[in-house]
Amino acid sequence: MKIATIIVRVLIGLLLLFASLSYFFNLMPPEPITNDNFKAFNMGLIASTYLFPLAKSIELICGLAFVTGRYVTLANILILPITVNILFINYFMSPEKLPIAALLFLANLFLIYRYWDNYKSVFTA
Repeated sequence: MKIATIIVRVLIGLLLLFASLSYFFNLMPPEPITNDNFKAFNMGLIASTYLFPLAKSIELICGLAFVTGRYVTLANILILPITVNILFINYFMSPEKLPIAALLFLANLFLIYRYWDNYKSVFTA
């Protein structure tokens, strides 16, 4: 189980690092958006001057934490709302990318389960 945890943690970290670095350095051209609702939503995210860079910065920090194996407990909590948003956005607006979003969300839940002993003090009265 320890090896599976390391593999999942590193794969999530690499995925988050790739997504954030490709955003900051424009490594990949953006895909054309055919869904009008998704296009309007995406334009709203881009129009806000801080929201999208903030999310990508958190992805970068959490990706580094996952790859290095340091502060994984904190990175799980920080990245959880972003993965939930990625899952819901892909579910409602871009279902063709839903499998990747679902795998990211399930892998995050798996890591929270594996590091559950670190979270027990949060839930005690």
